Amino acid sequence: MNSYKERIVELEAKVVRLEALIEKLLDHIDDLTHRKDSRNSSVPPSKDENRPLKTKSLRASKGKKVGGQPGHEGSTLEMTGSPDAIIEHQPKFCNHCGDDLSEKPATFIQRRQVVDIPPIITEFTEHRIFQKTCACGHHTKATFPSGVNSPISYGTEIQATIAYMHTRQYLPFERMSEFFFDVCNLKISQGTLCTLLKGFAEKARPAYGLIAQKVENGKLVGGDETGAKVNGKKGWFWTFQSQAATYITFSNNRGTATIEENFPKGFMNAILVHDCWRSYFQVKCKTHQICIPHLLRELVFFEERYGSKWAIDFKELLCQAMELKRDLSPPQYLQPIPKRDEIMERLSVLLLNSVPENRKDLCAFHKRMQKYKEYVFTFLFYDQVPPDNNASERAIRNVKVKQKVSGQFKTQNGAKCYAIIRSVTDTCIKNGQNVLNAFKTIAKLQPE
Repeated sequence: MNSYKERIVELEAKVVRLEALIEKLLDHIDDLTHRKDSRNSSVPPSKDENRPLKTKSLRASKGKKVGGQPGHEGSTLEMTGSPDAIIEHQPKFCNHCGDDLSEKPATFIQRRQVVDIPPIITEFTEHRIFQKTCACGHHTKATFPSGVNSPISYGTEIQATIAYMHTRQYLPFERMSEFFFDVCNLKISQGTLCTLLKGFAEKARPAYGLIAQKVENGKLVGGDETGAKVNGKKGWFWTFQSQAATYITFSNNRGTATIEENFPKGFMNAILVHDCWRSYFQVKCKTHQICIPHLLRELVFFEERYGSKWAIDFKELLCQAMELKRDLSPPQYLQPIPKRDEIMERLSVLLLNSVPENRKDLCAFHKRMQKYKEYVFTFLFYDQVPPDNNASERAIRNVKVKQKVSGQFKTQNGAKCYAIIRSVTDTCIKNGQNVLNAFKTIAKLQPE
């Protein structure tokens, strides 16, 4: 009898262990079938095992057809009123009878133009200095112009073109060297390209400092960061951008120290928009705005992974807030907005509701939202504040493009030079300036 009872107890214990194992395996299956990707988390698209279906995009359809929209101004190749060369074509013989027409008057009937570029020819400019002897017997020597410091050197046009191809067009050193040889019949080694870029970055430092000041004094600043390999080791590119300027820097860490090193005073007059990375909350600023699309992606994951009603309600609330943002006009922000008050009240109630304690990632998200509650809907109180961090993500994306095209950076100095020159590039673009012309101006400067 006792052995029978012991057997029952043994089997019951085994059932408990098997049930726990089954639950663990089911959770593991859920993990495998609900993987995080670029649609439901901050995982970049390049890491997606299988691309998310386009039908599950967070971006809602606006009902517009593909292609140019009504009212869109098209562009086409147009003739110039002052062509560089004119070639006249007159008939010499009659196509009907064959008579000579060379002495007959010609009547202009039509014109056509061909646009082309002339062959690129390398130009060597030799600077010669002389000396003269005064009646007093003193010998006076002329001096070489500023920038002509060695027996032979590369001019400002080449320096600007190298910086442009490296930073704006993302070309690797090997292809830049090939371009100069094939197109310009000029041999420039990869080592020389690196030296010229370093010198150009030094010339650009004054502009880099002005960009930092412009961002620091902005009223709306966005921040973002991305990892980048430098000689096989991971580093971080940071960007801080305003409406008129973009500042990019390279650092070995992703912590607050990088921000304090570049902006020790913080952004006292600015609302700081970011993706909720904890380092940004240590920065001195007017207030914060958390990137809503980042939150939406996380909520999509919780909805798919756990079927969380709380996550669904939160996602709907965020979508309604962004829809309200689109409907508001600038003067309305200074007036009472009942819908805004309702959204703020619903947020408070939602954050008072609990979530299952066994869902650790969902609990962590819930606690994070409770902690940063006041920064979720800042965009509903300021006209110029967006609900997303898209501008900063666009500013930092060029680093990834550079890596895709050219590979990793070989040295930290190379990464820092790229950050300086790219800051100037993006700032020029934001202000409608020609990037290459701006680089030519910088190339004519002397490093400090």
